[in-house]
Amino acid sequence: MIHDLDVDHALDLAHGIGSRQDLPISAFYAYAGAITALFVSFLALGLLWPTPRFTGVTAGRPLPVALQRAADGAPLRRILKAFGLAATAFVAVHLLLGPDNPDRNPAPGTVYVLFWVGLVPASVLLGPVWRLVNPLRTLHACACRAFGRDPRSGRPLPNALGYWPAAVGLFVFTWLELASREPASLAALLTFFFLYAVAQLAGAAVYGAHWFDRGDAFEVYSALLGHLSPLGRRPHDHLLVLRSPFNSLDAVPVAPGLAATLCVMLGSTAYDGFSKAPWWITTLQTSSLGRTGAGTLGLTASCVIVALLYASCAAATRLISGPGDERPTNAFAHSLLPIATGYLFAHYLSLFIIESVRTVTIAWGTDNPPPPADLMSPGALASLQVTAIVLGHILGVIAAHDRSVRLFPPSRAVAGQLPLLVLMICYTVGGLTLLLEA
Repeated sequence: MIHDLDVDHALDLAHGIGSRQDLPISAFYAYAGAITALFVSFLALGLLWPTPRFTGVTAGRPLPVALQRAADGAPLRRILKAFGLAATAFVAVHLLLGPDNPDRNPAPGTVYVLFWVGLVPASVLLGPVWRLVNPLRTLHACACRAFGRDPRSGRPLPNALGYWPAAVGLFVFTWLELASREPASLAALLTFFFLYAVAQLAGAAVYGAHWFDRGDAFEVYSALLGHLSPLGRRPHDHLLVLRSPFNSLDAVPVAPGLAATLCVMLGSTAYDGFSKAPWWITTLQTSSLGRTGAGTLGLTASCVIVALLYASCAAATRLISGPGDERPTNAFAHSLLPIATGYLFAHYLSLFIIESVRTVTIAWGTDNPPPPADLMSPGALASLQVTAIVLGHILGVIAAHDRSVRLFPPSRAVAGQLPLLVLMICYTVGGLTLLLEA
């Protein structure tokens, strides 16, 4: 991630912390244990889980009334909106006036570490936080008030649009950070965010504030990750509730482009995993396409391969289980979310721990500060990374099983999951390989 930032020591640690020599167990046992865990989970679910248990949007225990009022009250929402605008202004000023050197300018680290990577744990813990902070949503609301217009007014969003704008937006942003020539340059960041803001505000002008729910890549990213949070909001009574993340995961809205969005999350993380491998660095340096062209091709191929694997297994599930009310490609897309989240935690945990402190230090005026001391030993961090990947896949298996027994007849529900189990094993082996070998 952020290859051209002058933080090679942090990047080497982020990519190398889970290398084979750092593991307290051998790579063989890591693979064997992960695959065994998936098989045992699959067999146990098939024997002990014959009917669906998750109730999705209707589940949850409401928070106390005082907490409800505080969370939904105008003071907190204004504070969060003001924070979003202030953070945006901070980044904009440093992008416009700061030195074009990430060791002296906190803007690149703020964007790529505090915002992009930090949004993962924030959303998993607290829910879709970016919806409350999103400065573009705030600017749109202010503009609507100035013109006497309801922010929610606009054309209805086409059903076919679904999550596709978010999938495209996420791919473009990950291209900027992983494949572009100078991802940390001030000009590149300014150009991206200016064009992104124009596109988002134009969409909101046509479709109203509902555009951000599906069209803003970062808001969709946070909302999807927020479906793993113990905090949720029931749509029928709008109450904040505590609920099992499985119920929240079951409530992920099924819409076109959902699978594509999750495949971009998985594929871009996978590309970042092998982009530091010596053989790929050599490819980038010697390719006739140039560094940017080869990087673009590699990132695109990674996302396409992830998507093709998922689509093939979904088609096999449909073939085994028979036609249903929903296409498996859409119906089981939510099971990819915990897998993607496990990869994100495993791959970027050490980067966030190190670079967040470094970025804050630079923001306080310290030029080129030394990296902070390690908070965990390499072996402990590597074990945590492997656990995140395996746990993400186990959660995906459980989510897929519950959806399968709901959609398909009992005689075919378990057999129909076999292609998805094969997919989980492929993703697990691939994720561990990138973590252990890259």
